[in-house]
Amino acid sequence: MRFSVPLFAFLLLVAFPLSGRAAETPLPLKLDRTFKKHPVAAEGTAAFISADHVEAKKGEQLEAYGNVELRQNGQVISAEHLRYGQVSKDVLAEGSVRMEQNGAVLRGPVLKLNLDTDLGEMTQPEYEFGENHARGEADTLHIYGKKNYTFDSATYTTCPAGNDDWLLRMSRLDIDRTTQVGVARHARIEFKGVPILYTPWLDFALNDNPRSGFLGPVFGSSNKGGAEITLQYYWRIASNYDATFAPRIIAKRGTQLNNEFRYLQPSYAGELHLDVLPNDRVSNLTRTSQSLKHSQSLGGGFGLALDMNRVSDDDYFRDLANSVTGTSQTNLLREGVLSYGAGWWSGSVRVQRFQTLQGAQVYRRQPQINLNAQDSVASADVVLASEYDDFRHDTSVNGERLVVYPSASYPLLNELGYYLTPKLGIHHTQYRMGVNNSSSLPDATRTLPIFSTDSGMVFERDDSFLGNSYVQTLEPRLFYVYVPYRDQDQLPNFDSAQAPFNFGQIFTENRFFGSDRVGDANMATVALTSRVIDNEGGTERLRVMLGERFSFKAPRVNLGAPTDNTSRSDILMSLGGKLTRSWSLDSLFQYNPNQAHTESYNVMASYKPEVGKLLNLNYRFTRNTLRQADVSTQWPLFGRWQGVARLNYSLQDQRSLEALAGLEYNQSCWALRFVAQSFTTDTRERSNQIFLQLELSDLVPIGSDPLSALRTSVPGYTKMNSMAAEQPVQDLR
Repeated sequence: MRFSVPLFAFLLLVAFPLSGRAAETPLPLKLDRTFKKHPVAAEGTAAFISADHVEAKKGEQLEAYGNVELRQNGQVISAEHLRYGQVSKDVLAEGSVRMEQNGAVLRGPVLKLNLDTDLGEMTQPEYEFGENHARGEADTLHIYGKKNYTFDSATYTTCPAGNDDWLLRMSRLDIDRTTQVGVARHARIEFKGVPILYTPWLDFALNDNPRSGFLGPVFGSSNKGGAEITLQYYWRIASNYDATFAPRIIAKRGTQLNNEFRYLQPSYAGELHLDVLPNDRVSNLTRTSQSLKHSQSLGGGFGLALDMNRVSDDDYFRDLANSVTGTSQTNLLREGVLSYGAGWWSGSVRVQRFQTLQGAQVYRRQPQINLNAQDSVASADVVLASEYDDFRHDTSVNGERLVVYPSASYPLLNELGYYLTPKLGIHHTQYRMGVNNSSSLPDATRTLPIFSTDSGMVFERDDSFLGNSYVQTLEPRLFYVYVPYRDQDQLPNFDSAQAPFNFGQIFTENRFFGSDRVGDANMATVALTSRVIDNEGGTERLRVMLGERFSFKAPRVNLGAPTDNTSRSDILMSLGGKLTRSWSLDSLFQYNPNQAHTESYNVMASYKPEVGKLLNLNYRFTRNTLRQADVSTQWPLFGRWQGVARLNYSLQDQRSLEALAGLEYNQSCWALRFVAQSFTTDTRERSNQIFLQLELSDLVPIGSDPLSALRTSVPGYTKMNSMAAEQPVQDLR
């Protein structure tokens, strides 16, 4: 969807794609009542004519009347009257002329064509190109071969027949179906009969293959930058290299130069971004952003990956990003990884750093070395996980850490519906302290045996409800883990954190993320899951999960606040599934039986009876920390109008975290979108944006694009005009 124009006109330009279409099914052969088939040329280039009546003289002109059809090499011409020169190969067709060739359908009152040279002319033509149902009309059509046409005073649209909501009008249109390129001269776009854009010259692709040229301009507005426009130029360097240059003019700040380069080779691929805002008028700084992502196969099992990101200042994304995910970034990753895989074992060397934008600085790994292996020995699964890290920090304690964790598990029982798998491992850790050791932490070694057993059963029974058949399961599970206590207060904490208490965590050996803390444990987790599965299609209609962890000895290793000295953990319960064709539910509840109160819960319900009708409801609660209600919807209002909205509200803070509201109008070949969005960027600041976009299908979107914001903020959002585009378009006949 690209075109190229002279530089002086680029502010007025738009891009539009034209796509070819597979040839229509040929009309049925109409047989002459006096003869069945009339070849009028040599074998291989023969033209076959059928009609109600044919008059011919040997070597001279042939004349056919009534339901005339001429076929030659996939080209079909039909008319009411046709004259054919058997020597000159000139064709004159008159009356309801229709010509089909190479996926194009051309209609008009008169056609002149030479079958040898494929040169000809049609007056008052109507045309249709199949792939995107493009159609139009012109004063005159000049034919320069089976794949090359020129239209004088032409129109172009992808709207269905009888609907000319938008038109591209031009003084001349050149179509080259060999290179799949169209060129328009003195072109203007009309919407509802009103001219909205003009360019003296443009070229465009006839299919979806990318090509160099300007993309549609993007307009926008925000409270931090004011009105803005982004002009994008796409450079198709080669089939595996391209670049995009997108100057973004921000009213309050200046011109930001956004540049992207992408490359793709059989053994490597990547992309490079470089954005520069010289002399920001608000901050009086030159703002920059650089990003490189590269992955490569070096051969012999070796691989290389780079992920490098940097911005000029901590406020870069809060000031210049136009999405919630952009403004919420706290750390930018910079790392390089050299990896090796050899079947049963693998290894990697990683150098990792972060640019901290918000919050505390993150430890650097310079380097991190991993060596892992897994194999089956005498039916036992033997695993080795090992890691060496050199942690660096500007102000906190530095240190080196070596972790070696060999383990073996053996399935004592592994039958259909039953399993019992014990596992034994040795977790060994060594530390050597470095600079900034203000607490005088000593070099240390920690070795801990870890034993666990995972067991369970799966029972099934057939059931039915309201005429539908189901499979109901009952799945009890018991997980036991034992880890002896070791005092770890004198060990540093480079990367450990308390793991969230959920169904994934209660079936793991360690209560912490990372390797600096290994929690002592003598505990068993008991869980029960029941599912109702639709026999037709295998849809999980209902899922109920209940789980609790019991400690035979109170754990003593902790981070932050001491662990609650109780034998029972909180009770977890989950309820979810696709309850009906329209309703789905997912929820997680955490109840504290020791203090008889709810610790947290998260309930998400979604109602989607059909495409374009959507309601999401979500409520999150964490005791003394969080209470949030989140509602989002996409819903038809009246006629072709749709509404979209989202409100994420913190009841704890009594303020909106994100609010979005918009209207959409969808026609068969265009859509209008108006969206307003406001979201918090930190505790005291908000970003407010307005999107207004007119999208002309298969031509160009004009205005600011809200689709990214809609898909992020309204889970399950559907772009309705893309659905309409899939519907068949009526033939011009």
